[in-house]
Amino acid sequence: MDASLTPALVSTGTVALAEIGDKTQLLALLLAARFRRPWPIVAGILVATLLNHALAGWLGALVAQWLTPQVLRWGVAASFLGIALWTLRPDVLEGEEERLPARGAFVATTIAFFLAEIGDKTQVATILLAAKYPVLWQVVAGTTLGMLVANVPVVALGSRFAARLPLRAARLAAAAVFGLLGAWVAVRGVG
Repeated sequence: MDASLTPALVSTGTVALAEIGDKTQLLALLLAARFRRPWPIVAGILVATLLNHALAGWLGALVAQWLTPQVLRWGVAASFLGIALWTLRPDVLEGEEERLPARGAFVATTIAFFLAEIGDKTQVATILLAAKYPVLWQVVAGTTLGMLVANVPVVALGSRFAARLPLRAARLAAAAVFGLLGAWVAVRGVG
């Protein structure tokens, strides 16, 4: 293996594995079922991940020095609980058969993925990889590719079988998962 590609390959593999079964895979499935527009969703995942992981790589170590572990813990816990409450709110067009515009799917995905990645294990992995490898662009490119490797198949399958997915039950399950994650972080801390 070419040593110059090591940061990118390690970053891709690390995040792809860390993402399996992660909350953002559930989010990808819900977005695919809701919007039924796979390409805008994939584009939203790409943009959100690039932004989030670039910030994690550049600012993560500095921010971690500024925040005490207690402040970080409660900030992450509050974020999860906020996402849980947001997930409970049904969409205005729920139950209608028409597709939503691509712009809506892209914007919703970009915002949701960016927020869901805050404090997530793949963001933490990006911070650690950026600290280990000095070639930041390879780390960010690798972690972003890893996120796409893990989530694009979920989006493709979710949009294909969306008509058979019970959106209300999925929304309630997702809210419960985010609520439990918020409680877990509040009790156990980050990491």
